[in-house]
Amino acid sequence: MKLPKLIVFDMDGVLIDVSGSYRETVRKTARLFFAGAKGFESLPDPLFPLTDLASLKQTGGLNNDWDLTALTLHLLFAPVKTNIAPSSAPDVSSYEETIRNCDVSDLSLFLNTSARPLTELLERHGRRNESFVARCYRNDVGTGNVIKQIFQEIYLGPSLFRKHYDREPRFWTEEGLIHRETLLIDPALLSALARDHILAIATGRPLAEADFPLDHFDLRKYFLAVITLDDSLREEDRIFRESGTRISLKKPDPYILDRIPGLIGKPFNGCYYLGDMPDDMQAARASKTGYKGVGVTISSAEPEVLRRELLQASADYIIDDYAVLPGLFK
Repeated sequence: MKLPKLIVFDMDGVLIDVSGSYRETVRKTARLFFAGAKGFESLPDPLFPLTDLASLKQTGGLNNDWDLTALTLHLLFAPVKTNIAPSSAPDVSSYEETIRNCDVSDLSLFLNTSARPLTELLERHGRRNESFVARCYRNDVGTGNVIKQIFQEIYLGPSLFRKHYDREPRFWTEEGLIHRETLLIDPALLSALARDHILAIATGRPLAEADFPLDHFDLRKYFLAVITLDDSLREEDRIFRESGTRISLKKPDPYILDRIPGLIGKPFNGCYYLGDMPDDMQAARASKTGYKGVGVTISSAEPEVLRRELLQASADYIIDDYAVLPGLFK
């Protein structure tokens, strides 16, 4: 009997179009973070092009879009005039007071005259560290992580935010951008692949945020296993308790990929990981299981640029149309 292939999908940018949700949430969070600063009203809206943000994300080493938002703010603070006294991680009230002492007029001028401001700031300053931004990105929602709280309020919307965090939103009252997400792949194709092969998901999303599209689009029935950020964090915590060493098991570490064979408990002949970021390809290449990296450019606004970066990150295949998948896995 011919053994099936193991086909593992990333979620964002592969199964789900997140250009109007996660990526737009990064952009809205970055702008809303400066609310109350001198010159805030002159900041452009939107703050920067999404293609510019995509280029920043593709530089790699960003575990999730919270990290991407924090890096964006570290860069945006370069032209901001500040009078910030050193302190411990702020609560929301002290954050708002500090922002009122910032002047973003120069930032506004820069953003209004640069076609790719994030790329330009990265070239000028590298991955700079702004101490105030770092203090606003510690801990979690409700314990000082202002950046993550703003992000989660915008992404989830009031109802889901209350459900997940058991607290009232403070910064955002409109519908969550999670509701803008759309499918990138035809469910009929997933159904056909699932008949002949073993399908799974390995995503950097938290479990609750992975559950939403799986249920909303009725996708769960196609996948034998779903591995999320929560799995990586649990293993990181276990290692820390046993060894006292804090490590990261997020991509490009292959931990979530190498967990899947033990979870499915079925033999297979050949395995593939479909992702849209260089870190995905590096995780596939580093895996002990022997994944082939399949770079996906379907949702990219600059597919040729992404193609080059995926190939540089050791992608084995590049696809721009899911119609080729059945043939690829024969």
